[in-house]
Amino acid sequence: MSEREIFGALSDIRIIDLTQALAGPFGTMILADHGADVIKVESPAGDLSRTAGPYFPDDTQKTHGGYFQSVNRNKRSIALDLKSEAGRDALKNLVREADVVVENFRHGVMDKLDLSYETLRAENPKLVYACLRGFGDARTGTSEYIDWPAFDVVAQAMGGIMSVTGPNEAAPTKVGPGIGDIAPGMFMAFGILAAVHHARNSGQGQFVDVSMVDGVLSVSERMVYQHFIADNTPGPEGNHHPFLVPFGMFPTKDGFVTIAAPQDNFYRTLCEALEADHLLTDEQKIKIGWRLENRHDVIEAIGKVTAEFTKAEIKRRIGGKVPMGNVMNMADIAADPYFAARDMLPEIDVPGSQHKCPVAGTPIKMTETPGGVHARGPYIGEHTRSVLREAGLDEAEIENLLASGAASQHEGD
Repeated sequence: MSEREIFGALSDIRIIDLTQALAGPFGTMILADHGADVIKVESPAGDLSRTAGPYFPDDTQKTHGGYFQSVNRNKRSIALDLKSEAGRDALKNLVREADVVVENFRHGVMDKLDLSYETLRAENPKLVYACLRGFGDARTGTSEYIDWPAFDVVAQAMGGIMSVTGPNEAAPTKVGPGIGDIAPGMFMAFGILAAVHHARNSGQGQFVDVSMVDGVLSVSERMVYQHFIADNTPGPEGNHHPFLVPFGMFPTKDGFVTIAAPQDNFYRTLCEALEADHLLTDEQKIKIGWRLENRHDVIEAIGKVTAEFTKAEIKRRIGGKVPMGNVMNMADIAADPYFAARDMLPEIDVPGSQHKCPVAGTPIKMTETPGGVHARGPYIGEHTRSVLREAGLDEAEIENLLASGAASQHEGD
């Protein structure tokens, strides 16, 4: 019997998670947040993100920094040395009873460890084997980049999103959050669920391959049809949309707001609510066609109007009438009751500190099988013994693994 809290729609799925850093752990986090039993396989040194912090000032242990906690909540940890034969054999024991194995090593690493998809499929024909790396796997399509390492910024650059982000064509800009990791992680989570669904219906597992660069290109879908249909290679558009007006960010007395009022009725409501009657004197200039042809003039005119108000005044005048939102920083988000009402800032325990750590909650709300953040991230090897017992190893076998260093168990807090 598994020693874990049972909840969520995915509580009957077991995932062996060998991923590190952000992309892979974010994908498996989505599944863990909805109840999947995600068993995080770490080396004795632990996930790369464990040393990244940040840490609370009173943290005496520094084992659970914000980075690690954010994407490894709701998971269990087993520590195995996969460079040892005994450690690899232990992993194969886990795989026999698992639905999924996930890894984000560089291309060929698992093959060299004799833990390839083909090897593990022999242990469990229904196994879904998912990998996430910069440029994909040769099993689904190779290239000159197949062995290149990659991080978020590389995926953002080569997937095209940086080319359409920034104030102008001279300054392509990285998107703030690690979208080059996070978007591929989300695609991987979907791919895993689709493959598990197929395996349970057919008895046949499969290889699921997600490239970080492919994921970013998919998120950047608009520039694809702009290029091939409109014969246009789009560049950065600043904080406004290339063919919807007004649709972007505008200045206020105390910051910025976003306004999206491309439809004629929304545009009229906006101008009336902000007492911009001078923009409504010509019926032709209210129409979306004219506004699009004169988009820069319209953006400038709306900006001059919004600059006369505070964010609160604009919210009071057009909130709920025209799509709008204040540009909010994290302090603003923490103070807005909306996010508390949506349980988007749950808190988890921090070993070694008196503080609790808020993390970004799960955005997928379900009424019958609600997900959620139920447990802090694990210590390295916190669940080694229990997971090995569930895999069918007896106490003598477990103690031999621990004594040899092929596995390790965290003892106490």
